[in-house]
Amino acid sequence: MTPQIFMFILGVLTAYLIGSFPTSYIAAKIFKGIDIRDVGSKNVGATNVLRTVGKIPALLALMVDILKGFIVTFFLARFFYLPPLSESIDYDFFRGLLGLTATCGHVWPVFLRFKGGKGVATTIGVFIAIAPAALSMSLGLWLIVFLFTNYVSVASIFLALSLPVFTVLLNKSFWTVFFTAMIGALTIFKHKENIRRLLRHEENKTKIFKKTS
Repeated sequence: MTPQIFMFILGVLTAYLIGSFPTSYIAAKIFKGIDIRDVGSKNVGATNVLRTVGKIPALLALMVDILKGFIVTFFLARFFYLPPLSESIDYDFFRGLLGLTATCGHVWPVFLRFKGGKGVATTIGVFIAIAPAALSMSLGLWLIVFLFTNYVSVASIFLALSLPVFTVLLNKSFWTVFFTAMIGALTIFKHKENIRRLLRHEENKTKIFKKTS
C-alpha cells in the first residue's frame, strides 16, 4: 500500500468514526437514563432529545453534532491533505468526501448498529467549513420555514434542497456542488418517514416558544 492510499483511507475512516460519535444517545443516557431509540420519534437526533429529555441536553447534542462535521472538514481534511496525497487529489474533492463520510457516520454509526440520526446538524458543521455563505442563506430559509410551519423536518428538507442551489449561485467548485448535492440527497432520503407522516397529517410539530396563559 502506497503512502498516498494509506493517508486517503485513514482520513476517510477517521471521518466516519468522528461522525459516528452517538451524541444524542449519550446525552439521553446521561441526563435522563433513557435510550433515545425507545422514546419519542426514536430518532437519534437533537430534535428527539429536545422533545424527550430537555432543551439543555438537546442544545449540547446539537452543538457537538455540528462540531463533528466542522472538525472533519476543517481540521481533519487539512491534517491528512499532505504530500503525496495533495499532489494527486483535489482538495475540494477530499474535504467534500470527508464531509459526506462524517454525515454517513452520523446516519449509520458503527457504535449504534448503524442506526443513527438524520445528519442535519453534522451537515451544518460540514458547510460551516466548506461553504459558509451558502449555509447562511440556507439556514435563513430553514428558519423562515420552521417559524411558519413548526415542522423541523420540513425546514430541514428545504435546507437540503437549497444548499446545492446556493453553492451553484455562489460559483463554488464542481466538487463542492457535487458533494453538497450528495449530502442533501442523503438528508432528504433520511426524512422519508417524515414525508410520509406529513402526507398523512401525522407529523409532530416542535414549538420552541410555547404560549403561556
